[in-house]
Formats: sequence, structure tokens, C-alpha cells
Amino acid sequence: MTKIIKLKNIEEKGIIEKIKQGYIFIYPTDTVYGIGCNALNSSSVKKIREIKKSKKPFSVIAPSKQWISKNFKIEKKYLRKLPGPFTLILKMKRKNLVAEEINLNLKTLGIRIPNHRFTKIIQKSKLPFITTSVNISREQLISKVKEIPKEIFKKVDIVIDNGKSNKTPSTIIDLTKKIPRITKR
Repeated sequence: MTKIIKLKNIEEKGIIEKIKQGYIFIYPTDTVYGIGCNALNSSSVKKIREIKKSKKPFSVIAPSKQWISKNFKIEKKYLRKLPGPFTLILKMKRKNLVAEEINLNLKTLGIRIPNHRFTKIIQKSKLPFITTSVNISREQLISKVKEIPKEIFKKVDIVIDNGKSNKTPSTIIDLTKKIPRITKR
């Protein structure tokens, strides 16, 4: 059964342990509500792909800026955009950074660090974490927990409620070419 927890009532150690175990979360960000899990847990990632009915690559919340610098080709000036409402599409320096179901064997990955209290809790797990909007692919974005469709709600483990969020998704910046460009993925 899905458990709803108000953000102000979170017990951090328990949440971090559940992230490590592969629980599936609906959670607030600085943009829209997201759905995510430990990005190294293939079975949880597959469940999110089924829930969203999506064949598009997912993005991840990076555990730190150092993790980004170590694992991706990026100029330091772009790291200054994080944390914030941006997803940076970056070339990976090596494979197996995340479960292959996330980026569908591409050599690139969308990276975020939302400017939000719950992101700081996620980062304490020291794991990359899926970040994708909590909706069926191509359907309306969710800005309140009560808007979550029942078919999604009943398939997740924990919902972190932080009231109403912004309805604007992150700005996607593709940094894989010589000239950066704002894109839709």
C-alpha cells in the first residue's frame, strides 16, 4: 500500500534506506512532482517505465556536482546552473553509471539537481536517482498529490507531499554538441 508522508515529517535515515532498497517514490522538485527510484536498481527502473508507459530516456538527480564532473564531459561553467530548474544532457565518460533501462543504451544522460529540500535527502544516499515527471507519457503534469492518477498512485511505495508545486518542467539544455541548445527530449 502506498504511504503518503508530508515533507515536513520525513525521517531522513528511513527514507535514505528505502532509496537504497529500490523503493519507488513520487516526490516534489523545484519544478513538477517527479517519480523516481535508485537509478542503479534495474527492476525499479523497469517498473517506472511501465508506470509511465514511456519509451523516452529518463534523467537522473546527481548525487553531487563532483559525481557529474567525474562521470560526464562538462565545462565547469554549466555546473553553476545546478541546483536549479535545469536538465543538462551530457555525454557519459563511461558506461554503467546507471541502469541501462534509464537512457536506453545512449551515450548521453539527462542530469538534474533540483533546488529543493527533498533533493538534499536523495543526495545523502550518494546514489543517482531517477527524475521524470509523475504522469503517463504525454499527459498532464502533476502539481499536487491529489492530482496523481490512481493507476500511478497505487503502483508506487511512497509519496512525499509538499503541497502545490510549479507546473513548469525543467529547461532541458543539450550540451553534447559544440553549441549548447535548449531542447525537448
